[in-house]
Amino acid sequence: MRAALISLTEKGRRLSERMASPGLYTADRYCFYRHSDGKAESFESVSALTERIFTQYDALIYICACGIAVRAVSPHIKSKVTDPAVIVADDCGRFVIPILSGHIGGANALAERIAAEISAQAVITTATDSGGRFSPDSFAAANGLVITDMAAAKEIAAAVANGETAGIVSDYECIGSAEGVSMSGGCRTGIYIGTDSGKKPFEVTLQLIPRNVVVGIGCRRGTSAEAIERAVAAAGIDMRRVCAAASIDIKADEQGLKDFCAAHGIGLSTYSAEQLMGVKGEFTRSEFVLEKTGCDNVCERSAVLCSGGRLIVRKTALDGVTAAAAEKPIITDIERKQL
Repeated sequence: MRAALISLTEKGRRLSERMASPGLYTADRYCFYRHSDGKAESFESVSALTERIFTQYDALIYICACGIAVRAVSPHIKSKVTDPAVIVADDCGRFVIPILSGHIGGANALAERIAAEISAQAVITTATDSGGRFSPDSFAAANGLVITDMAAAKEIAAAVANGETAGIVSDYECIGSAEGVSMSGGCRTGIYIGTDSGKKPFEVTLQLIPRNVVVGIGCRRGTSAEAIERAVAAAGIDMRRVCAAASIDIKADEQGLKDFCAAHGIGLSTYSAEQLMGVKGEFTRSEFVLEKTGCDNVCERSAVLCSGGRLIVRKTALDGVTAAAAEKPIITDIERKQL
């Protein structure tokens, strides 16, 4: 997680040094110019600074009054799905308060970790968390699941906060337990974990899609990110589910492949031809690819090797690009917390 620490006072500056702990996040410090130091970037206007960096970080941590932070971020708020976590701490280091993106953005969990680090009190105000009940947003974020319907997520959270029990139906193994959630039927609202958009086991059903697919890619030298994008689309791979990309090591510096991964916020893993040829399974063989790379199929083999799972989309070729996909085995856990 990349975080910006923003302080306004001398006490805040000293606290930001304590909060820049390498175990919590990768932190950049921003200090008001009258109270700065050689390891921080100085600024004159907190509003101008916020406008410049709002989309650059996973978390913005303000060491100041809540009102200052609220006014600074309010013009830039768009969606709880995309907004960064925003946290406020007083400059005496007594309280740490998440004020934006508490669940999906991880602000609640991060505030608790920061509070533990500096011996402060985390002040969590979201209804499900303060009541110790199940939150669909937190559950999705902690388990790498994609929320498909924010309106349904809100209705389920409200129902649980008001004492209802929400159900869970899953196409994947799901373990753990929590107050306000049941793995049995008969609930008005509930969650379906899977990829079948037509499956509606509850009156109000929130579908959560697992982000557990690795896309394997082979391409010619100099292939653009746009060409890779078209090939992946032609293969019918749902990019919402993709958590990583994989290829052969001779493509590790391929700019189009790196640009494709950057555009989707995913990492790229590459493997030697020997490693790929050692993968067990039935793969679409190409003598031409074998001659050029030492591996008879780059996309299928790399996807399976990286995922540790099964092939779900076989090789599709388009304009010099091959794409395939494999699914990582997952276990969702109701009790899992965001890191």
